[in-house]
Amino acid sequence: MSISFLDVTLKLLSGLGNTLLIFLISFSISIPLGVLFTRFSLSKNKVLQKVMQVFIWVIRGTPLMLQIMVVFYVPGLLFNLPSLPRIIAAILAISINYAVYFSEIFRAGYQSISKGQKEAGFVLGLSRMEIFFKIHLLQIIKKIIPPMTNETISLVKDTALARIIAVNEVMLAADKIVGTYAIVYVLFYSAIFYLLVVGIISLLFKMLEKKLSYFEG
Repeated sequence: MSISFLDVTLKLLSGLGNTLLIFLISFSISIPLGVLFTRFSLSKNKVLQKVMQVFIWVIRGTPLMLQIMVVFYVPGLLFNLPSLPRIIAAILAISINYAVYFSEIFRAGYQSISKGQKEAGFVLGLSRMEIFFKIHLLQIIKKIIPPMTNETISLVKDTALARIIAVNEVMLAADKIVGTYAIVYVLFYSAIFYLLVVGIISLLFKMLEKKLSYFEG
């Protein structure tokens, strides 16, 4: 039994469609959710702070693969609820996981801004909102670009974990081809798809970092 290179490419491209879908939606959800988690972490409410600390500890301390399985299987097994569609369960688990990591990056970026700048803004008659958007925001973005780049690249690669609940992404598509036709080159070929996506993302972040270069120091 054999399969043509064109057919291999089409099968991997089909998986790539789901990979990109999971990545784009998860990234879009995890950014605002991460901002919300940051707000909770920095809250003056001590109870909310503690709850957020425990939540972050649990998410960071357990494998993403396990979290995907929990989101997909637990509602049905414990509460007799219908399972979420597989790709939705994967997106939800990945979004929450990366929102936690992004929130820690945002928190570190926010706390790196000196209090003197805020005080100077008050002296100039600026409101808290104006100080944040006119003074702090772009500086924070500049500081968090490198760690955000690394986490975003990790997010792309972690979409492969969706295969644990049989979502047909790139790696599951490659695994099926290897298992059926016993051709090893497909594994290396699938790596090219990830490298292309990661390369584009790295370039976009590099361009953004360059635009913000005037905030050096």
